[in-house]
Amino acid sequence: MLLILAGLAGFTAVAMGAFGAHALRDTLTPEAAAVYQTGTLYHLIHAVALLGAALLAREEAAARLALWAGYAFAAGIVIFSGSLYLLAVSGVKWLGAITPIGGLAFLAGWTLIALAGWRSAA
Repeated sequence: MLLILAGLAGFTAVAMGAFGAHALRDTLTPEAAAVYQTGTLYHLIHAVALLGAALLAREEAAARLALWAGYAFAAGIVIFSGSLYLLAVSGVKWLGAITPIGGLAFLAGWTLIALAGWRSAA
């Protein structure tokens, strides 16, 4: 399941980046474009992290932690990057209050990856 999520996350990261660079180029202010670009950067980075979690989940000792890390990365992509995409396109400022929740999901995912790696090495 995580490999499927990783593939979908990578695909949508590239698609959102291309959409922002081409379709939104003339409609976003420079500030909104920077917000959108941050969303795509974190989206793509965490698509790769999700792939790593999927591969680490194949190790028996690390499987459960790596699985939860992958889910945390997926949630972070939706909440962090999704809120930035919506904020950039809509200008609705309260969406910025949601973004840190996605950041916390990313941090949880990286913590779980570290724990899974530690358990795998033990």
